[in-house]
Parts: sequence; C-alpha cells; structure tokens
Amino acid sequence: MLYHAYEMQRATLAPMRMFATQALSMLDLPGNPMRPTPVGRLAAAALDSFEHSTRPFGKPAFGLTHTVIDGAEVAVTEEVVASRPWAELRRFRVQADRADAPRVLMVAPMSGHYATLLRGTVQAFLPDHDVYITDWRDARAVPLMAADFGLSDYVDYVIDFLRLLGRDTHVIAVCQPAVPVLAAVALMNAAEAHAAPRSMTLIGGPIDTREGPTAVNDFAKKHNYDWFARNLIHRVPFGNIGFMRRVYPGFLQLAGFMSMNLDRHVEAHRQMFLHLVQGDEEPLAAKRAFYEEYRSVMDLCAEFYLETIQAVFLEHSLPRGLLKHHGALVDVSAIEHTAMLTIEGERDDISGLGQTRAAHKLTTRLASDMREHWEQPGVGHYGLFNGRRFTTTIAPRIKAFMQAHR
Repeated sequence: MLYHAYEMQRATLAPMRMFATQALSMLDLPGNPMRPTPVGRLAAAALDSFEHSTRPFGKPAFGLTHTVIDGAEVAVTEEVVASRPWAELRRFRVQADRADAPRVLMVAPMSGHYATLLRGTVQAFLPDHDVYITDWRDARAVPLMAADFGLSDYVDYVIDFLRLLGRDTHVIAVCQPAVPVLAAVALMNAAEAHAAPRSMTLIGGPIDTREGPTAVNDFAKKHNYDWFARNLIHRVPFGNIGFMRRVYPGFLQLAGFMSMNLDRHVEAHRQMFLHLVQGDEEPLAAKRAFYEEYRSVMDLCAEFYLETIQAVFLEHSLPRGLLKHHGALVDVSAIEHTAMLTIEGERDDISGLGQTRAAHKLTTRLASDMREHWEQPGVGHYGLFNGRRFTTTIAPRIKAFMQAHR
C-alpha cells in the first residue's frame, strides 16, 4: 500500500504544481511591476522551489553530444548495441578514426539511480576510449510477464556483454556491481579465459562489507532478510507497464540516501532558495543539475534486491567463498588472466575503506604485477567516479592501468 500512497500523493500534488507553474509564469510576464520587488522575488522563489521539489523526474538523457580530442571538438552519437529484457548495452560512438582506442565496458550500478549517474565517468573516457555502458531498465517499466531478474542474472548479463565486446575489453564496475563483475570475471577466467577481459577496475564496491562498516552496513546488520522482504518490497501500482511486479521502489532508496546526510541536503535546498531570491543563476544551475540527477530514481526487481541484501550485506557470501551462480559456487581465486585495479575513497560513507580492497585477498592466484590498489584522499563515494578529482587523478590512473595491461 505504501507505493499506492506515494502515487496518490504525487497525483494530489499535480494540480498544486500546475498552479505554481502558472503563477510563476504570470509573475515573469514582461512589465509585471511586482517581479523586481522584494516581495515578488520572494514569491517567485517560493513558487519555483515548490514546483521543483515536487516535480517527478524520469530517466535523464546522457546528453553527451561531443568530446574534445587534440583540442578539436568531435561529435559523439549514442547507439544501442544489444537489447535485453532488463538492460541495453549502449555505445558512445566518437565520430573520429580511432581504431586503436581501448574498448571499455562500464557496468553501472543497479541501486536506484539510472546509468546516467555515470555521465561524468563516461565523459572522462570518451577522448581516448571506445566506451560502452550497461543501461539498466526501470523495473516498473518491465512487464510482469517478463522473467524476474536476480543476482545470477546480473552476472549473466555482464558475461554476455563481455563476450559480445570481445577479449580486448576492459571492464569498470562502480559501487554495487563490483560483486557481480568480480564473480563474472572469475567465471570467465575459469571456463573461457580466451574471452575474459584484459583488466577490471572496481570502484568503491562492497566486496566485503565486514571491512570498514558504514551506516549502510550497520543498518543492514540490524535487520534480517524477512524484515527487508516485508517492509521494502511493494507491488507496482496500476497505470505502469510493470503493474503488479514486486519491486524495491526507487523513492525508498532515495529517501534512504537523503536521510544519511539530511542536514547537508536541507542546507543545499536552503541555498538554492536564496540563489533564486538573489538571482544567482550559475550556482543555482549547478545545484539543480545535481539534484535533478540525484532525484531521478528507478525501481529494482525484488529478487535482485533481496538476493543482493542477503549475499552481500547479511551473509558476506563472496569473501566467505559461498557465493553461488545458478547453484554453483563462484571461485574468485580462478582469476589469473585479468588484471585488477581497486579504488577507494578516504571519505566514502557508502562503501567503507577496505571493502573494495578485500578483492585482493580473494584473487590469490593473480600475479602481483597484475594488481594495484589506490586510495584517493579527500573524496567521498560520489567523487570516486565524478567531479574534478575523478577527472584529474582517478581517471588518468585507470587509463594508465588499462594501457599497461592491453
């Protein structure tokens, strides 16, 4: 019923949002004597803030139309290379002769946000790499008649896409997919080493959540599997393509993320209101762009969410050697042919220090010259794959590692 109540609230707010939009357009009419006054600016800021804070956000566009190579602007086009029930493999084709550009598959997290959360990650690699990304589908838009999607299916998709792209591919997993990507690479090393990727980079991923536990891990430890199933799984309401599918709603994930740093988010919205009153367009635009992306959330298939909670956060299956793929144990020590780079952030409050590095304890047969770890000072979780320090420090390190293991 919670999901239905949420949808009812959105429907109830729609007329008020429409009224706010119309009132704001009247205030902005040329020659309106109220607009430049203090009262007019305050009213416009209040209306604008209400409309923006109650607006439903759908899937954003990547919007990457060009990149810069050797100082020249080069066009970029998106194309769907493969389409599956739960994901599309999307390529960013750079319109330039780059036959030697290393091929990289970015595995986006299926953790409530769309793959566009990695827009900055993709952008940093476009000038010198052939970039592909897993564009996961919103569970509320997948018909009930389609098969469910679990953790083993996620691993299957990664293997499928890596096979499709070929041996000379490098794979990057950001946050949540670190576990299934490590499992997929282990399975490929064991059964089809000729198709395994050249390198894998795991960024801020929960390989072993017993290391450096965060508030996310502490919350999971206080609840059992049944609690998550009873309280966080809901049916998609009528009016959606995925009507009656069991999902973990994106709005619950967003609420959880925001509650972790509630004071910071309240302050950010207060600043946005002041920017509106004062007419500070540039800082307002930057903050709004962040929150429009941050508040664009998708639902997760219930099976995938619950299996991830159980395997990663409750039972720690991967580091204990108990993770199963369609019933068979995954042997991470089988990784011998794929170089591995792990990256952590000093201030990461989602995947704490040591959680990603734990992958090195498991890959016991991987040669020392095929592995590397980097801890980035001064960055939190988001800064590991977006922003200035990612662009200037982390991305160049990943590229150098890939170059060394081509």
